[in-house]
Formats: sequence, structure tokens, C-alpha cells
Amino acid sequence: MRRRDLLLSGVGLVAVMTGGASLWLMRTGGPAIAAADGNFEVTRTEAEWRAVLDDAQYRVLREEGTEPAFTSALNDEKRAGMFHCAGCDLAAYSSEKKYDSGTGWPSFWDSEADAIGTKQDNTLFMTRTECHCRRCGGHFGHIFNDGPQPTGLRHCLNGLALTFKPAAV
Repeated sequence: MRRRDLLLSGVGLVAVMTGGASLWLMRTGGPAIAAADGNFEVTRTEAEWRAVLDDAQYRVLREEGTEPAFTSALNDEKRAGMFHCAGCDLAAYSSEKKYDSGTGWPSFWDSEADAIGTKQDNTLFMTRTECHCRRCGGHFGHIFNDGPQPTGLRHCLNGLALTFKPAAV
């Protein structure tokens, strides 16, 4: 075991190398867990989730992984439309609330009404607010207090957790 793996596993995370230099952060401590515990409108078995999500999407949505920065095409998406949960197709974020945070992940200053749930995340030596799909519990990313007005929030999301549907013209 490398020192980095040991250090990250001590806080409930493990670094996973895939496809060369890509770094994935995944929680450890037992079987894969949904991003949020609870009863959700959309539920599936692990096999059913694996049938509808590719491996990378599964790592993010179902195991709370984080995709490498600057790897998602959705980070540069500028068209009008809606960003949906890749797990259950719930419309979660409008392009009207998207902005370039410079972080390398799609960022929004607010979500659609009743689209997300949140929970406290105490990993990586800090307390953060994790956000997930309120309908299927899939992990989207985290919310920080350094975003633009009018909310002052930055919803920093994994592009793999989302799909984009352009507005009809």
C-alpha cells in the first residue's frame, strides 16, 4: 500500500488510479453505498444500476466518487437547456444558473426547486455539504459558500452525474 492510499483511507477515502493518471476518490468502509440513505422514488438493485450506468457514472453516482477536474464536456457546455440526473433523469439544474467557477467541474449557483437533497460530509479533514438527487439519491457533488450572487453558493458537480438536454428552439 502506498503512503497516499494509507493517508486517504484513514479519513474514509481511498485513491484509485484508473486509465493512467486519472485519480478517483472513493469512500471506503464496506460495500458501495448510495450517496444518501433513505427512501427514494427511484430505487434499483446494484445490478440494475450497473445496467443503466457506465462504470465511471456508477463510481460517482452510487459510490460517491469524484471525477478528475477538467475532464467533463459539461464543464464547457454553454447552450440553453437543463442538466438532468444521469441516474433517474430528474431535471436538476438550469443552464441559466450555470457559471464558470474555474474549478474544472460544472458549477451552478442554485438548483431547480425540489431537485436535490443535502447531507453533511466530514471527509478530507473538513466539513462540506454533499448534494445528491432527491429522487434516486445519486451523488452529484458538493455545495460551497464561495459562489456568485444571488445565492453566494457554488454547487460544484461531477459532470458524470449529469446529462444535458438542450432547450427546444
